Amino acid sequence: MYRKIFLAVGTASLLALAACGSSDKSDKSAGSAPASQLIVIITPSPDNVFFKAEQDAASAEAKKLGYQTLVLSHDDDPTKQSQEIDTAISRKAAAIVLDNAGADASVAAIQRAKDAKIPTFLVDREINKTGVAVAQIVSNNAQGAGLGGTEFAKLMGNKGEYAELTGKPTDTNAGVRSQGYHGVLDQYPDLKMVAQQSANWDQTEALQKTQTILQAHPAIKGIIAGNDTMALGAFAAVQAAKKNIIVVGFDGSPDVVSSILKNGIKATVLQPASKISEMAVDQADAYLKNGKADQPEKQSVDCVLVNPDNAKSVTNFSVTGS
Repeated sequence: MYRKIFLAVGTASLLALAACGSSDKSDKSAGSAPASQLIVIITPSPDNVFFKAEQDAASAEAKKLGYQTLVLSHDDDPTKQSQEIDTAISRKAAAIVLDNAGADASVAAIQRAKDAKIPTFLVDREINKTGVAVAQIVSNNAQGAGLGGTEFAKLMGNKGEYAELTGKPTDTNAGVRSQGYHGVLDQYPDLKMVAQQSANWDQTEALQKTQTILQAHPAIKGIIAGNDTMALGAFAAVQAAKKNIIVVGFDGSPDVVSSILKNGIKATVLQPASKISEMAVDQADAYLKNGKADQPEKQSVDCVLVNPDNAKSVTNFSVTGS
């Protein structure tokens, strides 16, 4: 259909179309982009401010470099993600920037993009295979979890009962963060984990799971969560129960930073979401221009502990002066 339209219009119209600005959300606008100028950005739902920051940063960087963008959300559904990658293939996208929907479930779709000669640059989450994506750029979750675990132990006074809320079992970050926490916490014999449950990165589920945990373990002293969304749910349950319980999260989200400043949630571990997304777009640009990657496939970016000492300097998943 689009090809027929292009044949019908004159040279001046074609030039005008090529000069048009991109649309992040409109399939129609992005579909008219020349293949070499379209970068497709796919993340989980932007209802989570972390993923919204990824989308915004990647899109802004791509536009700055002269690309048009199509921004999509897979909502952590591998089937929907597969369809969106097929959309990128059918549009003959120049590259895909992807925060994937599963370490194993994403491999086949990324391979299809590779077979179609469309390079994929992963952000935030790795997949369980190398040589399929051009880059896998993630926060150093092990390092970050070490920071969070150390701060949590300190806040707990190295003793007492605590619970852990973990992320989606299919997400490698969930396991890495939990292992990182326990690499620190298990060193203290007087720290006793009495409950460990997955809340699947979800705030409502975290609230419900925490309510159940508090009823079963009334002496609990702290809760450490695999992300800030779950930390917010846990803290809401703690407030409703009128208990003084230490809550620590992971992400560096604005809502949790605000809570830290109000002496609510005690700490979080900031992931540089915007920086990682910008790196992915920059590397995609270099790859498209040079025909090869200028960085190793596996890359990690260190996280930063956020507590009352530096919370005022945190904006949009970055720490000023860090």
